[in-house]
Order: sequence, then C-alpha cells, then structure tokens
Amino acid sequence: MCRSDLDALVAAAHERYRRARPRSAAAHERARQVLPGGNTRSVLHFEPFPFRVAEARGSRLTDIDGHSYIDFCGNYTAGLLGHDPEGVRRAIHRALESGWAVGATHPREVELAERICARFPNIDAVRFTNSGTEANLMAIGTALHHTGRTGVGVFDHGYHGGVLSFGDLDGPHNPLNVPHRFVVAPYDDETGLDALFADTDLGCVLIEAVQGSGGCRPATVEFLTELRRRCDDSGTLLILDEVMTSRLAPGGVQELYGLRADLTTLGKYLGGGMTFGAFGGRAEIMAHFDPGAGGSLTQAGTFNNNVVTMAAAVAALDRELTPERIAAVNALGDDLRAALVAVFEDSTLPLWITGLGSMNCIHSDEPRLSELLFHHLLDHGIYIARRGFLALSVEITEADVTTLVETVEEWTRTVAGR
Repeated sequence: MCRSDLDALVAAAHERYRRARPRSAAAHERARQVLPGGNTRSVLHFEPFPFRVAEARGSRLTDIDGHSYIDFCGNYTAGLLGHDPEGVRRAIHRALESGWAVGATHPREVELAERICARFPNIDAVRFTNSGTEANLMAIGTALHHTGRTGVGVFDHGYHGGVLSFGDLDGPHNPLNVPHRFVVAPYDDETGLDALFADTDLGCVLIEAVQGSGGCRPATVEFLTELRRRCDDSGTLLILDEVMTSRLAPGGVQELYGLRADLTTLGKYLGGGMTFGAFGGRAEIMAHFDPGAGGSLTQAGTFNNNVVTMAAAVAALDRELTPERIAAVNALGDDLRAALVAVFEDSTLPLWITGLGSMNCIHSDEPRLSELLFHHLLDHGIYIARRGFLALSVEITEADVTTLVETVEEWTRTVAGR
C-alpha cells in the first residue's frame, strides 16, 4: 500500500471519529483555552482530539457523546482493579467518615506498610509518596546518599516518570529531566554493561525488568542476573522500578524472576485507583530516614500518608489483589498476546506484539498503520493506548479478549487486501 493511500485512510478515520463525537470536540476546544494542549496528562492526547469520559464502570468507559468502550488501556496499568472496585469504594467511604485532612500520623499508614513489606520480598521497610515518579526520585536520592556517589545508571527507552525519561542512546533527553548525572546504557544488552560500570562513581542503577512505556520489552533473566552481579561487585545499588511490573506476580516481577533489589519503587494500581507511590528496600538503606537510628534524611510530602489512599490501598491488598486474581489476569494477558502473535504472523502487515502477562504492546514500523488500528478499535468500541499499549484489568473477560482479537484480525485482512 502506497503512502498516499495510507494518508487518505488516516484522514478518513479522523473525519469519521470527529463527526461521531461533537461533544468531545467542543469540550476539547474549551479545554484548550485553559489547559495547554487541552489536557494535563500528555499521554492522553491523540488526533484529532481525545474523547471525554462521562462514566467509568468495571471494564467499560462511556464518553460524553454516548459511545461505550471496552477499556484495554487500563489507565496505563493503574487500573488493574477496573474503575470502581466495591471493596475499595467501601473502604474510602468509611475512611471519609472520620475526616481526611489530618496532618498527623494515623493507623492506616502502618497497616499499609506492613502489607507492602509482607508482599514484596526485597522490602524490609517502606515510605510512601504520591506517585511513582516521586518514588523513583526519592529512591535515587537515597541510593546516592547511601553510596556517596553521583552517577545514576539508566537504560535506553526507560521511563521512570515525567522527569526521568530516556529515549534512544543517541537521541536528546527530556529537557524536563532532573539534573542528576545519568549514564545511559542499552537495555537488555550484557555487553553494554561494560561501559556503564566503567564509571567508577556509579551510585545506583534504575531499571524496569519489563519496560512499560518503552514498549513492554521484557529483559532476559540472564541480563538481569549479570546486572545484579555487576552491582554487587562494584558496590552499586540496584533500584527496581516496579511501578508497573509489580502487577505481574503477587510479589512483583522480582518474585517472578527471582531478582534481588536493593530498593524497589511502587505506584499506580496498588493505591486502588487513588494517587499512590512508595519506595522501600533493605533495612540499613531505609534507616537513613530514621533519626532514632542515626539517619539524617528527611522526606516531605503533605499527602504522603493521606487517609483516602492508605485506606484504599489496604482494602485493595486485603480484598482485591489476591494471588489468584493476579495469576488469572496475567494468564489472560499471555493468552491475548499469543492470539495476536498468530494474527500478525498470518498477515503481511508489519505488526508485532511484545509483553509479559497483563502488560502488552502492539508495534509497527509504519506509524500510520498504528493510527489506523487505534481508530478502527475505537470505531468498534475498544480502547487501547494510542501507542499500542494494553494493560488488562481483572474486569476484562475471555469474551472481551476474543472480541479484541477478532476485531484486529478483521482489520488486518481488510487493510492488507486494499
């Protein structure tokens, strides 16, 4: 298919979308008057404009124009429990009955900390933040303080928050990144570790074992094992970003891979849908925040222990995020990926899928194909991330997965036959 044909198909898809959503179009223009770009979360934008959600229930979204979607985006992994888990709702209501802006310590933060430490094998002690971004920032600062070094190892296409975002090795870094001294290495490449660890002032290495925003790229066990060995040999702390990947097993990807982390960062779904982040790890490292143990670090944050999030997260861990449900949603994600692999292998279109468990991403080396697939799915009541990212929730059913696979298969045959 020639470039002009693809351009025409994309233009037609945008026009079809625009005509079907006049209220979202008007809301977007209104938003642009006071919100640069019409939003306050850049990843949510797509052309010609994003739909505006009126209601979210279970695994379904309904926009202000009345269109309903099966939500396979899953709020970029934060929506693991769906949009309105009943146990979390009840816990929030109970918490609100006794007041919520307390400006003091309270029992629920202790309850949540106990559950986090019991669930994740490498966390002896934990502190809370308001997001995964904050958790990663605090973990880096803690690691550099502990080692007395300045270098931070990261990997190409790594994303650890809006101020910790790294593209290709030769590409420009995010101008909003914090000014640490970052050393960027190729991801999942053992030979690239030589240059990384040649830096004798490397204090920590920050990594996702499955890169989420980087396209759901799992690292091999061999690479992660070698990385752990290099960290041990050089006295460098290994920070495992589990903001997304902790959903891949009850004890996170560290349990799944048998990976030992010095510090672990958490966020997203563990807050039960509320704003949430956490960082924790070995007791001697986290003791830097304990003045009773001689620690000199302090951590501010008005809402670190906010009552609503603490209550929601305790309820999520106690009632919703059972080992059985975690296993089931990841098995369903594996089934989805296997089915789409078969569809793409049977097609002449340059499409493929990568991922692990409930985190997957559809790729193409032709951006207009990705755009066409995204809009085709919207036309058929299916919402994925514009970049092809899919994150299943526990509310997604086998029938929903079948609907997605059949819709993608029908689209590949139609487009390939043009």
